Amino acid sequence: MRGAGGWWRRKSTPAKVETYTRWSFHFFSVIEVLSIGLPAFAQAETGLAVWLMLAVCGHAGVSVVTASRALDWTRGQREQPVRLLWVCACVTAAVAVAAVVLAEHGPDGADTEAAAGAVFGGVLVFGAGTLALGVRDRRRVLAIVGGFAAGAGAVAWPLGMPGPAAAAIALVVLLGSAFLAFTSVFSVWLLKAVYELDAARETRARLAVAEERLRFGRDLHDVLGRNLAVIALKSELAVQLARRERPEAVEQMVEVQRIAQESQREVRDVVRGYREADLGAELAGARGVLTAAGIDCEVTGETDGLPGEVQSALGWVVREATTNVLRHGDAGRCAVGLRMTEGHVVLTVENDGVAGPAPERDGSGQAGPAPGRGGSGLAGLRERLAAVDGTLEAGPAGKNEFRVVARVPLARSGASGVTA
Repeated sequence: MRGAGGWWRRKSTPAKVETYTRWSFHFFSVIEVLSIGLPAFAQAETGLAVWLMLAVCGHAGVSVVTASRALDWTRGQREQPVRLLWVCACVTAAVAVAAVVLAEHGPDGADTEAAAGAVFGGVLVFGAGTLALGVRDRRRVLAIVGGFAAGAGAVAWPLGMPGPAAAAIALVVLLGSAFLAFTSVFSVWLLKAVYELDAARETRARLAVAEERLRFGRDLHDVLGRNLAVIALKSELAVQLARRERPEAVEQMVEVQRIAQESQREVRDVVRGYREADLGAELAGARGVLTAAGIDCEVTGETDGLPGEVQSALGWVVREATTNVLRHGDAGRCAVGLRMTEGHVVLTVENDGVAGPAPERDGSGQAGPAPGRGGSGLAGLRERLAAVDGTLEAGPAGKNEFRVVARVPLARSGASGVTA
């Protein structure tokens, strides 16, 4: 059971919806056998019951294969199974006609007629629902439903079924097939919507990264563009003056040196501002992005009084942990807590919906990613925390839960007097 639960938790939300949809339609075939085949087997005579049961099971098997191939086509994994759809339609019509013939020309008895009539209407209803998975146009879905209902009445009446009974069974087929066809169309629409939303979330994340890169590029351009132009101009002027053996060339090169040093300082300021993370802003941003992703996020604690270098290091922990929650799990809840204890500031990020195997431990006893699975995010966080004498622990915190704990001493930064 633990392996089965792990298999399910490792799936992404769209994959879970797809698996649920597939097995739902597979279960429809089981319902067909249980609701039509077994009652027919119990009501009819032994010989006729065996044939009816085999016919229902054969139709259910064809429906399972057709539904699976149709869902593959819906996901873009194969071409539309046109031939298989025609095979399913022909098998449905053949079983239905055979049931009516047996009811009217087979052994006499009310039980026989009831069993054959149930098989006749049931296979048409389930067949229409299965065929609706393999088409996209609504008009074709309506044509399938209407055609099966009209065909039920048109076939039942000429083969000897009374007119009112034929009309009643046509109405039953119309309502039942319309319900299953609507279920099929809605399930396909829901599956597509889930995948599109997941793709939109990934696109939004990539756009955010691209926007940040553009911002950083614009800042560098603003800082270096003018200074580099001045350096090029003054260097050219210095070359011309040096060729003429003018003493002003030295002054121009001194100015070039000054501008280059100033540019170097400005670039460092830009990079430092880019790399530093404000803890308060990161906590607010984590709450906003997790809430937007449908994850219940709770943030507790205050950042007032914390040194800037501590806030920067912990801000990166919040950013990386939030990214991991969005990308590597299927969380429904995330709790971020900040507290002061025994001269340390402790940041805890805990979420449920863990996917995949548990992280392994490194030599220091701290949790890290399993070998061969990357882990540059946690390694980078440990490097940033090491700069402020901090530590990082990451690993399972219970069933389906994962916890990241960062501890930074306050005494090192002269902030031991800060209280929560």
